[in-house]
Amino acid sequence: MVDLSVAHAQAARAPIRAKRVGVWTAHALSLLFLLIWYVAAQRLPDYLLPGPVAVARQIVRMLTSGDFLLNGLFSILHIAGSIAVAMLFGLSFALMVHFVPVTRTAINGRLNPFLSSFSTIGWVFLAVIWFGLNDFTVIFVVAMTLMPFALSNLRAALAELDHEMVEMARGFGRRNARLVRLMLLPLMVPYLFATLRICLGVAWKVMLTAELFGGTSGFGHVISRARADIDTPTIFAVVVIIVALVYLTDKFVLEPLNLRMRRNYVVA
Repeated sequence: MVDLSVAHAQAARAPIRAKRVGVWTAHALSLLFLLIWYVAAQRLPDYLLPGPVAVARQIVRMLTSGDFLLNGLFSILHIAGSIAVAMLFGLSFALMVHFVPVTRTAINGRLNPFLSSFSTIGWVFLAVIWFGLNDFTVIFVVAMTLMPFALSNLRAALAELDHEMVEMARGFGRRNARLVRLMLLPLMVPYLFATLRICLGVAWKVMLTAELFGGTSGFGHVISRARADIDTPTIFAVVVIIVALVYLTDKFVLEPLNLRMRRNYVVA
């Protein structure tokens, strides 16, 4: 006869064991990637493919350089500003669609498809003509690229909310502004953070292009100078630093904040 306690214990340990195997598999694949990179770099000149050791040394030099850290600060400010603008306008348009039905065709059928199909390079060229080479140009380009992501996700979030609960709140006399602040925004916390994570990843990719062509500071400016000097290790180093920044921000800032907000506003 099967011992049920043993079976339950094994079933409880199975997810932990699977997660542990997954972590070790990820480590093994990462080491394999570094090995392939190292071997390939031995067969190619540095200006085509610098090795991981050369890139690591360059990262250390850059992280101890005041000029690079200042450019990094500018990039972070560009990212923060553009995400804030995109989230603000995306949420405003989503709420407009939700509360003002007459605007749905204009926003869902005209504005959002236009923003989704307009390329980042197009925004860069227009912004340079309109605003010149400056920080505002970079923030404008990144925000315009992120806005359709924010609008689409937040619009879907509003559509999936508990409509009976919303109607009940309206029945108690909640005005739209109070309804949004006291009910809709707390219910939308998971969607807001999911949108924020999507925008964060996309923003770093777009930001490099915007800074490369339309900015005078930031990581894109560093890459522009490295390209002119055929300094490939610097280009690789900037890319690695950006990947590390995105991962650390998501893992140690957004994820804990998301869990706290969910406990405070969703579960309670």
